Amino acid sequence: MLRFSGAGVSDVGLVRPQNEDSAFVGPYVAVVADGVGGAAAGEVASATAAYAVAATVLGRPGEQPEELLLDGLEAARANIRRGVQGDLTRLGMATTLTAVVCDGRRAVLAHIGDSRAYVLRGGELTRLTTDHTYVQRLVSQGELRPEEVIRHPWRNVVLRSLDGDPVHDGVDLLPLAVQPGDRLLLCSDGLSDLVPEPVIGELLAVADPHSAAAVLTRAALDAGGRDNVTAVVLDVVEGPMVVGDGQLLGALREVANIVDPGAVRLAQ
Repeated sequence: MLRFSGAGVSDVGLVRPQNEDSAFVGPYVAVVADGVGGAAAGEVASATAAYAVAATVLGRPGEQPEELLLDGLEAARANIRRGVQGDLTRLGMATTLTAVVCDGRRAVLAHIGDSRAYVLRGGELTRLTTDHTYVQRLVSQGELRPEEVIRHPWRNVVLRSLDGDPVHDGVDLLPLAVQPGDRLLLCSDGLSDLVPEPVIGELLAVADPHSAAAVLTRAALDAGGRDNVTAVVLDVVEGPMVVGDGQLLGALREVANIVDPGAVRLAQ
């Protein structure tokens, strides 16, 4: 059976006063969420969303990855909405989210915003997600060259995010044809905005997942560390089923950042 063997690092960076990234790393689910820049309570939005998805998967082992992701995302929306209703100073809070779930046979990826997922296979790095940003829309329409993105004044404008809207957030759900030996990277834009993809590919190949996550994070800090940086590295491995929870990173480590964790539905 397929599962993940992974590790992650989340760092506040060198400029921001607090870490608004959240991440979870487990044998069958991994999540990266990044509180949308400029919005209120980004750390609450990211931790609430990451918790909702991870807890849904952990509480319902063996179910279809698509169902788990959809239900986890719905729980995330509901709890973000509940968090705003309970504290109007959080009005506008939102988060990106990139998550992957494996049921032992196959994997499915959910993605919204500008956090990213990559796969390294046979030494070749492939981006699995498309940024939901204004500049990526311009690139897709042929109005902006990829090398111009880093200098565009609106490069940080995110067009889709989890903000509690029950209908219109536009999450991408993508089946992944993973195989043993693949290495996945989930990361916030604090890494991908500062470290070029060829360098990401080189550093991702470092021997073990924790070392790879650490050197990727170090590269972003060395490049200025102007945002929070989160890197989750997952090796796809084959073997017997394992039992375990996982690693909590960033804002998810503080339970006060999670809106109503008891509201997440853990069983059918």
